[in-house]
Amino acid sequence: MIISRTPFRMSFVGGGSDLPAYYRHKPGAVISTAIDKYVYVTINKKFDDGIRIAYSKNEEVSSVDQIEHKLVKAVLQELNISGGIEITTIADIPSKGTGLGSSSSFTVGLLHALNAYKGIFSSSESLGAGSCRIEIDICQEPIGRQDQYAAAYGGFNMMEFMPDDTVIVSPIICEPTTIRQIEESTLLFYTGITRSASGLLQQQSADIASSQDKQMTMSQMVELTHTLKSELERNNIHAFGEILHENWLLKKSLTKGISTAEIDDWYLKAMQAGAAGGKILGAGAGGFLMLIAPREKHQAIKRALTGLRPIDVKFEPLGSRIIFYH
Repeated sequence: MIISRTPFRMSFVGGGSDLPAYYRHKPGAVISTAIDKYVYVTINKKFDDGIRIAYSKNEEVSSVDQIEHKLVKAVLQELNISGGIEITTIADIPSKGTGLGSSSSFTVGLLHALNAYKGIFSSSESLGAGSCRIEIDICQEPIGRQDQYAAAYGGFNMMEFMPDDTVIVSPIICEPTTIRQIEESTLLFYTGITRSASGLLQQQSADIASSQDKQMTMSQMVELTHTLKSELERNNIHAFGEILHENWLLKKSLTKGISTAEIDDWYLKAMQAGAAGGKILGAGAGGFLMLIAPREKHQAIKRALTGLRPIDVKFEPLGSRIIFYH
């Protein structure tokens, strides 16, 4: 039996610049962190030659071609595993449409566990690149490249997306207390709204590709990413909320539907209660609302957002790991 544990992620600034519609013309950049919420993938040799997959539903099939779960099917085909295997998965949070990169975390964790099943060591780079190949090239998902690398590498990083599809992952170099203060300032709320990111990302890609104004907006977000990196390297955490707020205003202007009247109302209430900045994580329109605020303002913000569920979260320094191998 083999078990992998792979973290989800929170993206702070630059989201969307990891889409090929942008980075094929100009390098993109994102700052994000892995968090202590995980997806677990368990692999076990099956008694017979069949395949069993357990996620939100159960599949029992006799061949890979019969598998409905397209990511599982693609990874098994990519690794030439034909049968005699059981795959189960569980997650700490809702695993779809929440903006925490859950699909990519699952793909990274599945690839990691199945490579281990075959006796193959997986580097963080190979997991990031391999899961991008599975999701983007094989399954044709209209997504970017940040989630896979955030899950594979873990930590608090700046990621740069090059026109040749390569990704450069660089840890933010600052005092440990700086990252700890940001972690302690972070609030995460579950809105209860789940949505498919595909439609929003497809529209965002189309808008960026067809509009010079949208490309300029995206470039401003990339500039904010570099600005935030510089401020963090100077251990200036006071700039964090302000830059996050500016990034959110720019992101909302990219594509209709990223925010809603309800989300805008929650955000306004949080700012009035003392938040310095924030955003809806992921593609937008629902999922998790992330806010930055001084710790003494946290209770006031929670009272202002009584309809939302607060989630305790810490940053995770490690990426995907094999936590059991027998």
